[in-house]
Amino acid sequence: MPKKILLVDDEADIVSSIKARLEANNYEVIVAVDGQQALELARKEIPDLIILDLMLPKIDGYRVCRLLKFDDKYKHIPIFMFTARAQESDKKLGEEVGADAYILKPFELKSLVDKIKNTLETSEKGK
Repeated sequence: MPKKILLVDDEADIVSSIKARLEANNYEVIVAVDGQQALELARKEIPDLIILDLMLPKIDGYRVCRLLKFDDKYKHIPIFMFTARAQESDKKLGEEVGADAYILKPFELKSLVDKIKNTLETSEKGK
């Protein structure tokens, strides 16, 4: 059964390129375009991993991450924060809300896929 990834970003071109690459690597991809939809889908679908943009309409990525990571039902889901903001304070805030990785835009698609694969293999072993 393919691993399920929730991809949350409001930029259509980013979503389509990442979605295509992940599907080519046999992942099932669910897409949300704002923080509210991300929370609803995460709770309904319980994905194996979440790629979460920080700058989102309705609810920002930090809050989405915090709400999921501080809920026992969802805290096991690895969350990759996705942002163009490279300040150390942004990274620190990402760690404080429980993000498992912090990926800066622009990024290399292959390295993103490798990181996802490694994270999912590691979390599979931990079960």
